[in-house]
Amino acid sequence: MKRFSIMWMGAAIALLVSACGGQQAEPAPEQPLAEQPAETAPSGEGGEVDEAAALALYKQKCASCHGQELEGAMGPSLTDVGARHSKEEILEILKNGKGVMPGNLVSGDDADTLAAWLAAKQ
Repeated sequence: MKRFSIMWMGAAIALLVSACGGQQAEPAPEQPLAEQPAETAPSGEGGEVDEAAALALYKQKCASCHGQELEGAMGPSLTDVGARHSKEEILEILKNGKGVMPGNLVSGDDADTLAAWLAAKQ
């Protein structure tokens, strides 16, 4: 009986890790979030954000846990994350993770692009 419980626990952990583990998801049908009119937008800190690149990163790395429209799913809603966290704080979360979210799902310029885009979500 103990072996059966351990097997189920291992399967549950593997499922949780793979759900937010940065695997490549199938492309989702176009959602209103993807219908951004501008290709660049202010980052909130004097720079510009490549909206298309940020959206592609979000859909590939974040949407499986945070929802296609930032509405939250297994992870929290990010619709107003910029009102709660600065770009630097978002970069720190992307680097180190938070709660069950693993760190380093995106890094380098990709992390900077994604953090600036999310920081503009007020």
